[in-house]
Amino acid sequence: MLAAFSFIFSPALYLPVFSGFFVLFWGLVFCVCVCVCFKHLSAVADLGWSKPTLIQEKVIPLALDGKDLLARARTGSGKTASYGIPVIQRILASKQTVREQDVRALIVVPTKELGHQVQIMMRQLTAYCSRDVRVADISSKVDLSTQRPILMEKPDVVVGTPSRVLAHLNAQNLVLRSSLEMLVVDEADLIFSFGFESDLKNLLCHLPNIYQSFLMSATFNEDVQSLKELLLHNPVILKLQGSQLPDSSQLQQYSIKCEEEDKFLLVYTLLKLCLVKGKTLLFVGTVDRCYRLKLFLEQFGIPACVLNSELPVQSRCHIIAQFNQGFYDYIIASDEQSLTDTAAAPQTTAGKEKKKAQKKGGKAKDKEYGVSRGVDFQNVANVINFDFPKTAESYIHRVGRTARADNPGTALSFVSHTELGLLSEVEEALTGDETNSPLKPYEFKMEQIEGFRYRCRDAMRSVTKQAVKEARLKEIKQELLNSEKLKTYFEDNPRDLQLLRHDKDLHPAVVKPHLKNVPEYLSKLQISVKLSFVFLRLPIQFNNPSHNAVNMWSNLFTPKEFDTNPRVSLMTVILSY
Repeated sequence: MLAAFSFIFSPALYLPVFSGFFVLFWGLVFCVCVCVCFKHLSAVADLGWSKPTLIQEKVIPLALDGKDLLARARTGSGKTASYGIPVIQRILASKQTVREQDVRALIVVPTKELGHQVQIMMRQLTAYCSRDVRVADISSKVDLSTQRPILMEKPDVVVGTPSRVLAHLNAQNLVLRSSLEMLVVDEADLIFSFGFESDLKNLLCHLPNIYQSFLMSATFNEDVQSLKELLLHNPVILKLQGSQLPDSSQLQQYSIKCEEEDKFLLVYTLLKLCLVKGKTLLFVGTVDRCYRLKLFLEQFGIPACVLNSELPVQSRCHIIAQFNQGFYDYIIASDEQSLTDTAAAPQTTAGKEKKKAQKKGGKAKDKEYGVSRGVDFQNVANVINFDFPKTAESYIHRVGRTARADNPGTALSFVSHTELGLLSEVEEALTGDETNSPLKPYEFKMEQIEGFRYRCRDAMRSVTKQAVKEARLKEIKQELLNSEKLKTYFEDNPRDLQLLRHDKDLHPAVVKPHLKNVPEYLSKLQISVKLSFVFLRLPIQFNNPSHNAVNMWSNLFTPKEFDTNPRVSLMTVILSY
């Protein structure tokens, strides 16, 4: 009998159906909870996960065993799935005995963007059991009455920010005291930093006395310790060792020391000459800088979209979704909400500042907005820190948008003389006990791109403060129109929503058509710059000394041939290599 039971639930039996992920890992899950739903496992297989990440391997068995958990792991390590899988499994198991529909799990997140992302992941994990496990995201700041019908259907999993969940609890749209079985706090180290301390404490008054809790965080700080004392009972604490960023074999980090004008010259060179390949995030210090950079790139026919905290949340999520689907390659974003500044300021001070800003006529930023942290930008090949981040933590979360899971990535930071102190702090934080900093200087020869400088100056003269102001107003008006008046239409016509682009030219600045093309007399300079870029990168990518880019080029073309073929394609060099 026991042998037959073991055979039925042996992972090896399902080798033809499931990948090695299930052989190595789900066998452990079977041992912990043999009633794992195969529809659930099929959804995991569809996501293409060949093996569990370290956090998933450690968390899932403990969570299925009913333990309270406090887990720390770096960004991009798979924390969402590590709690999502056991949450779904427990709901499926509960419904085997209790058929009454009720809210059984609450997932609390610090930002609306992360709430939307968690909902997407949970729906992917419930692809084969969506009728049994329903997920609702109530993070968006719409009228409470709009979301009331959704909550009246009692979805199994509710995702939301603390303030939004509390508002629905106070309005009695949501009742958790008798039904809640699991509470998850994702990105726990940001909950108090974003001003949700009182909201979360009030929220806990609406919960039952007994429930399972998970705290997921990228760092352990005083806020996480406070949350632990509030929520957890005899928890298992997982502090996964290792760097907060992937090692140099997966993530290559570089810095270039340059001043303000050189930053624009460099970003023009990198993007216009296609020296960086793949989807790229460009981080700047403020929203104004976002639009300044966007208008600058427009002058050269380089499309990019801005992720602006002033835009409606539906628009921001749509921008991220289209970026993930490959509609455009460049997003310009800011993370103005410095973690240290926010954490240091008490709630009362924050309220006074908000009122002060509103009195001045300024639009208050969305406190539940977050870009460099939590949001899952998919397949990001490069992160460019156009403005260097203010803290080491901010640097880690920015750069953590690339090289996620097992994918490679590159991070390039522009550093002015005023930012050298910040660079030293980041290098010290990343180096730790090691002798060499993972952030390498990028020896780019600025004199090789001097021929492009006058074009950049010409473009920068057109990007005035008034042009930036007009661009911000134009995009906000356009996005508000799209979000509000066309919301019902897009719900009925989802295909038309795909035609809505966020990287269109704003054109508040005077666009000079001649800047969009590299003139013929600069063609040879363009080839020279590309070759310099190849020379710099190939020794990093290939350790074999026989793979020498200089010798490779000399074997393909003699100096005379190069002079007579200034337009020779760099692709020819790469393919021949």
